[in-house]
Amino acid sequence: MRAISTIPNLGPASEADYRDAGFSSAEEIEAAGADVAYLRLLAAGKRPHFIGYYALVLGLQGRPWHSCTKDEKAVLRQRYDALMAQARDQGAPSAGLAAFLHDMGFSERSAQ
Repeated sequence: MRAISTIPNLGPASEADYRDAGFSSAEEIEAAGADVAYLRLLAAGKRPHFIGYYALVLGLQGRPWHSCTKDEKAVLRQRYDALMAQARDQGAPSAGLAAFLHDMGFSERSAQ
């Protein structure tokens, strides 16, 4: 199994975040797909960030994050906004609440 950081655009910090979201390999993220993987990241209390989302999408295509065209970025923004709405509907904490809970030492991981 390959390390998560072998996916282009995902470095050590992203690898730690995806591990916190329950992924242990690049293959697991590839099998889940960008949208499901990103939703799991949000559900784990990670801060949402559009560039992080499209870096994952492009990385799963084997492309550098900065190769995103203006038209692609517009489509990805719509997908990202839909994912954010879905995460809110599923009860994922807001970015502010997630950051506060993390700073206070509470996280989904620490509750296990």
